[in-house]
Amino acid sequence: MVTKRGRELWTHEEPLRFLGFEIGRIMTVIRLSTGGLFVQSPAELTPALRRALDDLGEVRFVAPASKLHGHLYMEQYREAYPDAELLAAPGLPARRPDLRFDALLGDTPDPRWSADIDQVAVAGNRWLTEIALFHRPSRTVILGDVGYHIDGSFPVKTRLMARAAGVYDRVGPTLDYRWTIRNEATFRRAVRDVLAWEFDRVVPGHGTVVEGGGKRAVIEGFEWVL
Repeated sequence: MVTKRGRELWTHEEPLRFLGFEIGRIMTVIRLSTGGLFVQSPAELTPALRRALDDLGEVRFVAPASKLHGHLYMEQYREAYPDAELLAAPGLPARRPDLRFDALLGDTPDPRWSADIDQVAVAGNRWLTEIALFHRPSRTVILGDVGYHIDGSFPVKTRLMARAAGVYDRVGPTLDYRWTIRNEATFRRAVRDVLAWEFDRVVPGHGTVVEGGGKRAVIEGFEWVL
């Protein structure tokens, strides 16, 4: 159910169809130095996934990437782990009034996970601000919709869509996301903050994990704004 990617970091991948295209989705699990788990973009909490998480540690924090990405199953984690804290991306509390959030994510990591995780609020888009994470021990950047990475392992239909959207074999946002950036300077500054991290792996919101050369992949995928 979970795949070990690096030191204290695992992923769980599952299918996801969007507008008829199979793009997949990736959940990331980080075991903090305190022993608790930080879950990003939580997947449906099936009995098998819950057993896998419980084998790794105690779920302490559950976070989406944005108000659009990674929030659909957060209520399941609230029910299964009542002591866990649900973290909101900007704009999510208004979108999910059915949930009680414990904190709002921004540019500054909470001291309870800052020893292991840094974060940047990727702002500048008209519709959403996404939270990018950096896991220091595994040198991994974790993204959401701002970081698609569709490669040759996907169906032909999806690959054709990815080429048209500018994300085939590239790490970056789709063209429709790029067209809705209203403050390019703010967006560029956030991308440069991400590139300041010393990372090698990239976990995208959709697509395939980049296991090596992640920084070069991000530079190439965002060269249009850099």
